Amino acid sequence: MAFTEADPPDSGPLAQGSFVGPKAFADRVRSALLQASDEGWAEMVWSDASFEDWPLYEKSVVEALNAWARKGRKLTLLAHHFDAMRRLHPRFVEWRVRWDHLVECRVCKGVSVTAFPSGLWTPTWALRRLDLVRCTGVSSVEPRMRLLLREELEEIKRQSSPGFPASILGV
Repeated sequence: MAFTEADPPDSGPLAQGSFVGPKAFADRVRSALLQASDEGWAEMVWSDASFEDWPLYEKSVVEALNAWARKGRKLTLLAHHFDAMRRLHPRFVEWRVRWDHLVECRVCKGVSVTAFPSGLWTPTWALRRLDLVRCTGVSSVEPRMRLLLREELEEIKRQSSPGFPASILGV
């Protein structure tokens, strides 16, 4: 995956090209969720070791997910662990309980936390963090990038098992 300075600059609702910093990353996640509803994406796959620094605690993110959620939609979350999800993202956790039938959460311990892919795949656009420490990455509508990310996420899913249940029995 080679991206150069000639990549398209950030423009429109779904930015393309490179990004730097947690704010730019969070802005792209927010934009993707708004676009998911507007374009009626049937499927999204999110991947991150823990989702700790995703903006899933925000009211606007949950509102965008509510607008997206309907019959026939599917959201897959791939993580190394979901330990901090309930503590950091209570709004998302509540949304996840309501829309459990659309959400599949998978845990993959076979990939280390530092090597776990962080990204968001959709049928028409993809986002990938390349350096978690500096929070740098790239997003694109380019088919090759989307295909490479999708293949990587499918391999993670293949190695994973169900995790992060919507409810815990007895609670």
